[in-house]
Amino acid sequence: MKFSYIILALKLITSSTSAQTLSIKNCEVNIKSSFRGLSVVNDSVVWVSGSAGWVGRSLNGATTWSFKQVAGFEKVDFRSLYAFDSQKAIIANAGSPASILLTTNGGETWKIVYTNTHKDAFFDGVDFWNDKQGVMYGDPIDSKMLLVKTTDGGKTWQEFPDAQRPLLDEGEASFAASGTGIRCYDKSLLMISTGGKVSRLYSTTNFGKKWTVQSPPVIQGESSTGIFSFAVRNNSGILVGGDYLKDSLRVQHVLLSKNTGKTWTEPTTPTRGYRECVEFISDQLVLSTGPSGTDVSYNAGIDWVLLSDEKGYHVVRKARTGKLIVIAGSGRIGSIH
Repeated sequence: MKFSYIILALKLITSSTSAQTLSIKNCEVNIKSSFRGLSVVNDSVVWVSGSAGWVGRSLNGATTWSFKQVAGFEKVDFRSLYAFDSQKAIIANAGSPASILLTTNGGETWKIVYTNTHKDAFFDGVDFWNDKQGVMYGDPIDSKMLLVKTTDGGKTWQEFPDAQRPLLDEGEASFAASGTGIRCYDKSLLMISTGGKVSRLYSTTNFGKKWTVQSPPVIQGESSTGIFSFAVRNNSGILVGGDYLKDSLRVQHVLLSKNTGKTWTEPTTPTRGYRECVEFISDQLVLSTGPSGTDVSYNAGIDWVLLSDEKGYHVVRKARTGKLIVIAGSGRIGSIH
């Protein structure tokens, strides 16, 4: 028994010590925007997008930034973002009319490449498998998930056939909190989370011809509850969320799976409340952030410890190619080292 206590104590000491090795280095941001779109291309190129039509770009690893409001969209909230390189990026706004815009000159000008004028149109996130194939998703229209795809790098977009759009339950939608409710994996795996009165995890390996639906035991039942973000690495999956109206509530807000979602368990030590984004940095290192703070796990989500109590962050992402980690939120952007 004493030996077990010693091992547990060593684990806690190790976690605490490790947590102190990571910290957030804030960048200077002189504009007022809530950033929820974040795309880290490599160790140099990073894009952010947010409220009041602002889009930002860094070419030196999030050290310095240039910002520009998209002309004609100064009142919209760009919560969906995917950057290909220093010149080309895709953004989409939350709310109706829902538009997708493309730039190929570093954000100097933008071209509208798709618009949905339905009153319920609302984009929640975007991801790509490669430089050509990608998917944008959103809240339900006529009870079916809004899904559009591109096969030419975002130049044109096509709506999924009605039969390939998942039928959602009443009160089931998605959260555009961090853009990480959608993930494209491998060559054809697409995963999407929903939340609200019903919260589920959808996956397809044939571009929507057939969907697999999982119902993890995450907190749900109210419009403010459910899965806000998920991440998968190998066979391990992590879901984070909670109730954004009860930020400190720590009930079924973090779930783990070691068998590709067949079963889910709660971590030994969860995050310190509601979280909007989760990101694998390596097989064992995971970060999760939300308005009340940022947490880190050094054992693949089993135990979470404090990284920062700094408030107002919404999204954290690792470079697709490289090691850079960037975090963004309400009027703030930082890098994690």
